[in-house]
Amino acid sequence: MRTLKLAALAVSIGFAAAAQAADSYTLKVAHFLPSTSNAQANIIEPWCETLRQESNDRIKCQLYPSMQLGGTPAKLADMARTGVADVVWTAPAYSAGKFPRVEALELPFILPPGAKAGNEIIWSFYEKYAKDDFKDYKVLVVHGDGGMELHTRGKQVKSLDDMQGLKIRASSRTAAKSLEALGATPVSMPPAQMTEAISKGVVDGALASWEVVPATKLDEVTQYHSTIPAGETALGYTVLTMLMNQKKFDGMPKDLQEIIERNSGKALLDRFSTAWEKALDGARAATPAEGLVAIDAAAYKGMQNAAAGVADAWVKEVSAKGIDGQALVDGARNLTSASR
Repeated sequence: MRTLKLAALAVSIGFAAAAQAADSYTLKVAHFLPSTSNAQANIIEPWCETLRQESNDRIKCQLYPSMQLGGTPAKLADMARTGVADVVWTAPAYSAGKFPRVEALELPFILPPGAKAGNEIIWSFYEKYAKDDFKDYKVLVVHGDGGMELHTRGKQVKSLDDMQGLKIRASSRTAAKSLEALGATPVSMPPAQMTEAISKGVVDGALASWEVVPATKLDEVTQYHSTIPAGETALGYTVLTMLMNQKKFDGMPKDLQEIIERNSGKALLDRFSTAWEKALDGARAATPAEGLVAIDAAAYKGMQNAAAGVADAWVKEVSAKGIDGQALVDGARNLTSASR
């Protein structure tokens, strides 16, 4: 009888272990930056660890930085939609035209600089205006890069006149149109390529967030960093998002879904805001004071006027697709005004 009981116990333990294994999920998480990036080291990895702990090891992540699942950053959103990856962190603008509504947030002089200030507006805008952009996904978060500024080699940029003829790296087609309106020649490329391009003289600088400056060693190839007047909106923005394959989420048990839900949305937005703000402040603080070039109020106003047509052209473009572009621009501006 003792032998039979021990055998039954062993079988029971075996069944329990098998059930737990069948009830465990490994999420393939892909993004376009190196494993040492702020996004992975300070946000994605801790987020994954929280999921693991709260699920008692039933949710785990397998990270694929630097496009290790293949393809280009432009394909990341599709990889999440089709299930090549379970979760991706990407910029919607990399998939040009697929997420038209959030493009309103990337127009020049719309959002305030700073991760916390910008992210609150971006999330509110997503919930109110842009959910249709992401109807094929389980949206974990939508946030921003904290605003982009000009980082240049060999020439200070204080005004529109200083912009004329410069070749500047652009992160998206909206950023490219903004630079063009300001008199520069935009050159589109991902963050990983811009430092080498500047060092070789292919471009004269970059329109980029302070957050990427240390990670890409942009500070080693640029001498000047243009700063806007206090209290004004940023020259440009990059919207970023973490998207999950909807079928993967739907196929998980309810208790695991609840863990993901609890650690997404505003909770994940707070993770990004906190880590991003720290990175932004650290990058600026590490920059020699003589490298910070102030754009005065008059010059800033001139840049705003020069770039005004970018929003007008965008409104016409998306309105032709049946989207009320003016309502989106007005909504973004109203959210910014209300946050002040």
